[in-house]
Amino acid sequence: MRLTGTRACATSTAPAPPQLTAGTRVGSLTGLLAEPQVRLGIGTAALLVTALAVRRDRVSLGEAKVFRAVNGLPDALHAPAWAIMQLGTLGAAPAIAGAAWLAGDSELAGRLLASGTGTWVLSKLVKQMVRRPRPAALLAGTRCRGRDAAGLGYLSGHAGVAVALGAAAFPCLGTTGRALTVAAVPVVGLARVYVGAHLPLDIAGSAALGLAVEALVSLATPRQPSRLPDTAPRALSGRKTASRGPQAGQSSAEACSGIGAESKYCS
Repeated sequence: MRLTGTRACATSTAPAPPQLTAGTRVGSLTGLLAEPQVRLGIGTAALLVTALAVRRDRVSLGEAKVFRAVNGLPDALHAPAWAIMQLGTLGAAPAIAGAAWLAGDSELAGRLLASGTGTWVLSKLVKQMVRRPRPAALLAGTRCRGRDAAGLGYLSGHAGVAVALGAAAFPCLGTTGRALTVAAVPVVGLARVYVGAHLPLDIAGSAALGLAVEALVSLATPRQPSRLPDTAPRALSGRKTASRGPQAGQSSAEACSGIGAESKYCS
């Protein structure tokens, strides 16, 4: 039993062969990101870069400009933004993992649960290390929507969990599922900027953390390749060669000289 729009997870981490089509660059990037070592390297590097770039007492002009562009969007978007943000809550990890388990993929369920909860826990640790305040404390005129976000700003647990869950599920999704994932995951981070809870670098850092944690989980729990039923090799190994009798121009003695030849002609 499988969820609609899903397919069997890839059993190998080898990059896909290059395709001589208009989508060669996209295919090459997808194949590159299929390697958990690559995802771990990219995620770790991006996390370090963003953590070093943020400041506790100010926001760069470029980051402030991007924040105000997203934070200043119409209030009518609040309801759909809030709904999409739920994909990055702590409860999203066990919920989506439970759906995978009910669909019959217990291995994927374990990856989803470990990646989502691991990202959420580590995000709390990173917050205490960097200690960047929320946008309202750094930028005047910040529009806060919904319940006020408490605690520190860098980084966003919501965006990190969404990236971790999306990366874990991506190899097992069909074309439609992948398209929805690619569209929804970035919106979770943008929604956190829209409601005034995080700055752009907070989102970038959390996406890097989610990617790195998911890669670590993938390296720790490699997917087992599918195998033929045990009966197939046993049947082949125990099979005896039967003779159908002398062929044209062949004597009975010659036909019975083969190793393991068994038939009424050789009795």
